[in-house]
Amino acid sequence: MQSDRSILLEVAHPEAEAAREALASFAELVKSPEHLHTYRVTALSLWNASASGVAADGVLETLAQYSRYPVPQVVRVFITEQMGRFGRLVLVESEGDLYLEADQPPLLTDLLNRTGLSAYLGERVSDVRAAVDPVFRGVLKQALAKLGWPLDDRAGFSPGASLPLGLRAIDTTGQPFQLRAYQEAAVDAFWGGGRASAGSGVIVLPCGAGKTLVGLGVMSQVQTHTLILTTSVAALHQWRRELLTRTTLTPDQIGEYTSGHKEVAPVTLTTYQMLSHRQQGTYPHFPVMDRGEFGLIIYDEVHLLPAPIFRLTASLQTRRRLGLTATLVREDNHAEDVFSLIGPKRFDMPWRELEQQGWIAPALCHEIRVDMPPVVRDVYAAAEDRDQIRVAAENPAKVAVVDQLLDQHQGDLVLVIGQYLTQLEQLAAHLSAPLITGKTPIARREELYEAFRQGALRRLVVSKVANFAIDLPDANVAVQVSGTFGSRQEEAQRLGRILRPKSHGGQAYFYTVVSQDTVELQFAQKRQLFLTEQGYRYRIGHASDEGRPKDSTPVVPLAGRARHADASGRD
Repeated sequence: MQSDRSILLEVAHPEAEAAREALASFAELVKSPEHLHTYRVTALSLWNASASGVAADGVLETLAQYSRYPVPQVVRVFITEQMGRFGRLVLVESEGDLYLEADQPPLLTDLLNRTGLSAYLGERVSDVRAAVDPVFRGVLKQALAKLGWPLDDRAGFSPGASLPLGLRAIDTTGQPFQLRAYQEAAVDAFWGGGRASAGSGVIVLPCGAGKTLVGLGVMSQVQTHTLILTTSVAALHQWRRELLTRTTLTPDQIGEYTSGHKEVAPVTLTTYQMLSHRQQGTYPHFPVMDRGEFGLIIYDEVHLLPAPIFRLTASLQTRRRLGLTATLVREDNHAEDVFSLIGPKRFDMPWRELEQQGWIAPALCHEIRVDMPPVVRDVYAAAEDRDQIRVAAENPAKVAVVDQLLDQHQGDLVLVIGQYLTQLEQLAAHLSAPLITGKTPIARREELYEAFRQGALRRLVVSKVANFAIDLPDANVAVQVSGTFGSRQEEAQRLGRILRPKSHGGQAYFYTVVSQDTVELQFAQKRQLFLTEQGYRYRIGHASDEGRPKDSTPVVPLAGRARHADASGRD
């Protein structure tokens, strides 16, 4: 533990795995070369830890237990101070009015004198209280977080219109149903017995661990009209199926608000794209979030929340808000906005722990590096920086590697995933496999997904539209041929497509095919960071120009000796 708040974890140490799991609750992984992984303790990571019930003493005890050298005093002070800040500023409601309450008068005086806050704060009514206009409830929390002061919002929420519903003990397919222990714990962490300070926040669970079911559990606790925001119409329909299968809701109680339907019902399903649609400088569909009497808003894949929805959410702070995600990582530095507007992290479950318990499939991750043919290498060298990533991603030598992987996995259900449509169209034609992209009509997408679920299709080529919230439970192989630059979110989501427990049990395989000695390799190293933090290791291998291995192994075409690497990509 160093004085700049960075932590170096020695990977080869026998206690490294235990230390990694402990660090994940209050530190962020920064980089992970082969021998020393670097973490950083930040204000936001400590605030989330505090909101999750982790105490500063517990953090310091963990560091003292594992640190080779004494923890620097400046770090101990920072941890104690930042974790102590959560709860010093509280938003409370009294007789219908909203107040900011500080634990000490000087702190409130300082905030009232801040130029950036004065517009959001009203009259000082006591030494420790100042009035707050309810319209500024969200933007005040954003502004305070940016100043380094997390606001504990205990002002309570509008109950919304009552909606009695329960979870079925036997679902509509005739199967017994109940929440798993960790799903119940997530619901309890969010609901908190209905206390005022609970009822907003984020639940973090791996893909395939049943985040949707946690949403249903929360709905059964809150018993109110609910708005559910999803990433796509396909995901929306999946939510609808789960609601009808596992809850006592009836079809007439569930409305779909999309381009094809404009239904507002006690439970209304819509998409981020729909609400973010801009027309003549306005967002015509925003009013749907204020229409009806919603007492709960569920944000599926909350880490993808677009900027317009952030702005809208800032004005909807009287509703309970549940964010569901596999990772709180955001590439746009808006993690503070998720914290302040949706709520703090309420529950987090390590991926490998769920794997060990059998709730998600065990996965082996492989990175296969492919040389570029000389002609393509020349094009790459002459390309502008912004074009080099596409040239590397569309390396034609990748096709032979994909062929060999599919030969090895002939009996499996395989997803070939990529970023660039031209590349995917060529691969789909070469493999004689169906292709799903953003252009594919919704009905056709769902037809193909269902055929894949039933095993009638065993190979499916998909673009980034399949990254999120698609339930393909028996898919057990994913071959990633290109991705969105260095997106850690996308890497986690794509692995998540194959993590759902298999009806037949068994292993999942995640392959990433990248061009050797190119910018794509650098992006791949960054993409793998989040999964490395979860305990996954990438096995690194090389293929020849033709995609043929120089030497093969029983699992994957890797060159020569077996090599192992972490997210740095170094072997």
